[in-house]
Amino acid sequence: MAERQCVSCRQIKDRKNLIKITKTADSVVLNPDSLTFGRSAYLCYNKSCIETALKKNKLDKILKTKISEELKGQLLNELRNG
Repeated sequence: MAERQCVSCRQIKDRKNLIKITKTADSVVLNPDSLTFGRSAYLCYNKSCIETALKKNKLDKILKTKISEELKGQLLNELRNG
């Protein structure tokens, strides 16, 4: 069982219960397939974790890149769908 830590609340959960955000050489991808490699961060599927991570720019710091407004919208959409 692969466990990862949410960058917002710091809880350790099973990887399949978290949203994976990966920075590749040319983009930032939400929930990539297992063939996508790069620096990754994980977030819980809950509103407070996503909003805190976006508000405090935690993803920007961990992924060492600027998170686009489009990706922020996709994250909030994942919340509604997930």
